[in-house]
Amino acid sequence: MRASGFLGTSAALLAAMAMAGTVPAIGSMVPLAEAFPPDKIAEVLVDGRDFHPFPNAESRTEWTNLSTPIQIRVVKNGEKVLTEPNPPLPATLYLGYAREGNRGRFEGPYFERRRRLHDLVLAECVEAKGRFVDAIADHLWAILEESTWCVPAHVGAQRRGVGLPDVAEPIVDLFAAQTGASVAWTVHLVGSALDRVSPRIRERALSEVDRRIITSYLSRDYGWMGFGAKSRADRPNNWNPWINGNVLTAALLLEPDKHRRVALVHRVLRSLDRFLQPYPEDGGCDEGPSYWSRAGGSVFDNLDLLFSATGGRLDVFGEPLIQEMGRFIHRVHIADGWFVDIGDSPARVGIDRGVIYAYGRRIRDAQLEAFATQGATLENVLGTSAGIDLGRALRTLFSAEAILAGAKASPPLVRDVWLHSEDLQMMVARDRNGSTEGLFVAAWGGHNAQSHNHNDVGNVMVFADGNPVFVDLGAPTYTAKTFSSRRYEIPAMQSDWHNLPTIHGLQQSAGRSFAARDVSYTVTDRFAELNMDLASAWPEDAGVTAWKRTVRLERESKIVVSDRFRLRTPATHTWLNLITPTTPQITQPGRLEMPLPSNGAAASRTVILGFDPGKLAARIESFDVTDQRLAEMWGPRMQRIQLELRDPQSVDGWVVEIGLQPRTR
Repeated sequence: MRASGFLGTSAALLAAMAMAGTVPAIGSMVPLAEAFPPDKIAEVLVDGRDFHPFPNAESRTEWTNLSTPIQIRVVKNGEKVLTEPNPPLPATLYLGYAREGNRGRFEGPYFERRRRLHDLVLAECVEAKGRFVDAIADHLWAILEESTWCVPAHVGAQRRGVGLPDVAEPIVDLFAAQTGASVAWTVHLVGSALDRVSPRIRERALSEVDRRIITSYLSRDYGWMGFGAKSRADRPNNWNPWINGNVLTAALLLEPDKHRRVALVHRVLRSLDRFLQPYPEDGGCDEGPSYWSRAGGSVFDNLDLLFSATGGRLDVFGEPLIQEMGRFIHRVHIADGWFVDIGDSPARVGIDRGVIYAYGRRIRDAQLEAFATQGATLENVLGTSAGIDLGRALRTLFSAEAILAGAKASPPLVRDVWLHSEDLQMMVARDRNGSTEGLFVAAWGGHNAQSHNHNDVGNVMVFADGNPVFVDLGAPTYTAKTFSSRRYEIPAMQSDWHNLPTIHGLQQSAGRSFAARDVSYTVTDRFAELNMDLASAWPEDAGVTAWKRTVRLERESKIVVSDRFRLRTPATHTWLNLITPTTPQITQPGRLEMPLPSNGAAASRTVILGFDPGKLAARIESFDVTDQRLAEMWGPRMQRIQLELRDPQSVDGWVVEIGLQPRTR
């Protein structure tokens, strides 16, 4: 029997819990707070003085055992900070969000302050000569003196709203909690050295973390905690595990009062239950692969901390839900850093190898471990800075040699994936298991009320030989508009800028009722196929009574996208949009060719798009990519292919086929 007592529970018991308001929906795992009430937590939680998830600077053996290249990299990162001034954060910079909707001008230096502190702390831990201590004191003190740790985009949670912060009302947002954890790790790692500068530094650090984070967390029900959720549709997003993990870190490392410590751990468990209980049992993350790091990845952070803080007695890593959450990240990997970019996720994601490797180790999943280690280099494991998460930087640092040792592992390029929850309904399929050669397709149903939603029900993505062909743009740079009532004014959030039809000149609408219906999936060794009715994704004015989309991969042959529809009036102003970073050319009626770039040693091939020229008229429009975030992904120009119906009918359809020019031998 598992020490934690997490054995799953009967459907009847779970239903009773849900009816009693214990959880907003039914899951397959016993709620954490039910399995670990406060008296149980008090029994298993180690004393704060004995909690050492990572060694402090005085524990020299672990730090000196790091390899020489790793030590050199860490010290150089710290030395670079010594030569540069700490960026200021004036009031007018904070006001930039309220005045102009710009997030980046404040958040850039805000995050830079934290990166600099982390680099200094790690450098001192490695070198232990006191060379970085005064700079650590300066940087930590500057952060402690900031009026708020809440970024301008989130300060609207205060009663006074957006603008300059009210220092009398601390807000626990994503980055206030992250800062609290940074302060806690700094005190844990180099607190004794800071005491030699002045004992007031540690006292101030404990006071600020208590006031801004721990007391606020214990006394206020924030929306992201999920306590107000009444149905599965209300389930919290990545804020929940991300913030909980950082608050938990701060409390476990700094809170001296055992009763408060227990109370906070139990509150974290209650809040995490609101995230976990409604989570899809297949592990699908509808926020996309980039946000997985702060959804499933942050769930792991919490559980790993709790495992450590209870001497392994709170252990849920054998639970199917926890294991499936971890596996999501490699299941949506396409090739060479390209991912199926649902919602606001970018198409290229720099994976957090330390989190993924540790997750794979905990759940004993060799494929997840291989995904973390394949292609590992000192640069892509450690980067050029510790970043904004000091806890994760520590985990990566002490697992870096093991990750680098697995650099020659083959990536787990899974042939077929089906994530069937109503939030995703996603098919991922490729020609061959373990290979990027040939055709790859992803398509999904779902609904238009996901976290970080784009209006993209029925979207399809196509890659060939590991190269993007028909793509999802992802989200442009975040501004005040991104998470406002004007979100769907942004083209990248609109269905016309996905690989979807425009019907009677109209696009899909936002909301949970705008969803795929009658979704089915079939897979064999010869093909993988997703069928769905997209009619409900369009507003009533579009007059759609049925829109049956079939996406089929015929292995080693072609991808077929078929749309069959029934409308109340003939399909005027109706066409299929296809977004591509390639340079398509119409070579003959019904045939477009899209050359691929050279892929390593293999000669490049050409993608062929075929359709009935008697039914569809093709036009290609080139558009400038002016947003910096999107331009870094796709380059300065992209193309949108539009295949428009020539003879509008009320009941009709079209078929497009995507193939690859045969490889010459």
